[in-house]
Amino acid sequence: MSSTSDKICKEGASQTKVDLSDAIGYLQLLNIKDNKAVGNVCANCGKEGSSDNTNTCNKCKEVKYCNAACKKKHRSKHKKACDRRVAELHDEKLFKQPPPKEDCPICFLRLPTLVSGSRYKTCCGKTICSGCSNAPVYDNQGNKVDEKKCAFCRVPTPTTDEEINEMEKKRFADNDPIAIFNIGLNYSEGMYGYPLDYVKALELWHQAAGLGYTGAYTNIGYAYNNGEGVEINKKKAIHYFELAAMRGDVTARYNLGIEGEKADNFDRALKHHMIAVRDGHENSLKEIQKMYSYGHATKDDYTKALQLYQEYLSEIKSDQREKAAAAKKENRYY
Repeated sequence: MSSTSDKICKEGASQTKVDLSDAIGYLQLLNIKDNKAVGNVCANCGKEGSSDNTNTCNKCKEVKYCNAACKKKHRSKHKKACDRRVAELHDEKLFKQPPPKEDCPICFLRLPTLVSGSRYKTCCGKTICSGCSNAPVYDNQGNKVDEKKCAFCRVPTPTTDEEINEMEKKRFADNDPIAIFNIGLNYSEGMYGYPLDYVKALELWHQAAGLGYTGAYTNIGYAYNNGEGVEINKKKAIHYFELAAMRGDVTARYNLGIEGEKADNFDRALKHHMIAVRDGHENSLKEIQKMYSYGHATKDDYTKALQLYQEYLSEIKSDQREKAAAAKKENRYY
């Protein structure tokens, strides 16, 4: 028969083991890389192993185990901290300022984020700014060419829907993601001779997204938000907006800011809108102004937003773009 003191000792030892495993998991989540012992100790049993044979948590990628059995046994204890860490890692990626849009291949100035500020050319697959797209084209002798030609490749600009479709199909065959996206747009709106087909549009947008066209993620988000080609799924809509935002799409970023405002999560909304403003989204600037007027943002926040927007304008402005915008409102670039 065991004594009361033996029972207390065993319970104490058991409690110590539980506390030790929890502490190891906590230290690993803190990512203390300079502590080699903690880094290679199983969070469940406390057994030390080498970095070659450790089994890492599939979600947070930080807590380690000596084998799959220990990982499974420790799952219920680790789940809460793991979910919290995964959310933190996601937000670190989500709220990181994405790289700016590429430069115009002709004037080498940053391309505007406003859609009307640039033109995709089906002839060569290049995206050039509205200024260069509308600038006069000259031949090799310096004579102005009267026939409208692409400012980049000098191919005559298509004038009919049939010519545009033919060029787009050639770009499609070359796996050009923007051409694939545009044909998806044609299906989604039933234009340029394409039947109205949301399912086909969604299929093409997924293809374009997989090939690297960021705007396709935004349209997939709209499809799930509005139930076009798929059942309405707000969670999936947010997921695709986030994918687009992290890759630099300002419209998706603006949408996330609006969703944050709707949920009264003004801290997240402000972060989204501030990132969008730095990339030139005027409506996000207006949202920050509105948040400031209602007390959801500070004067410093609004001042910072104004400064960021001015920084963006200084990077995209040019005389040629101003001339194009003054000639036609369709060439507005901010």
